[in-house]
Amino acid sequence: QVQLVESGGGLVQPGGSLRLSCAASGSRFSTYAMGWYRQAPGKERELVARFTAIGTTDYADSVKGRFTLSRDYGKSTVYLQMGSLKPEDTAVYYCNQHWPTGADYWGQGTQVTVSS
Repeated sequence: QVQLVESGGGLVQPGGSLRLSCAASGSRFSTYAMGWYRQAPGKERELVARFTAIGTTDYADSVKGRFTLSRDYGKSTVYLQMGSLKPEDTAVYYCNQHWPTGADYWGQGTQVTVSS
């Protein structure tokens, strides 16, 4: 069974940095079409950044220039380096993989809180 395990969330000061990791196990697609979404209280879940099926990257306009997506095929791990963090970035961050079958797999989420 596919399992996505996130780590790296926590409390950080505005302007600080965090790196989120998502390790995939049981997935035959390695880091194919994996990315990050987030959901803040009272808001819909939104895309933060993702690798597309053809290897390009998509970023939400709100995080462009501040967040960077990367991956390690050998470790089946996707990373999200987050810099210049703002209070508006506070949310639960979810790792996601979209399979060619149309199925989606989700991690359980990790809380990121940006506050002074």
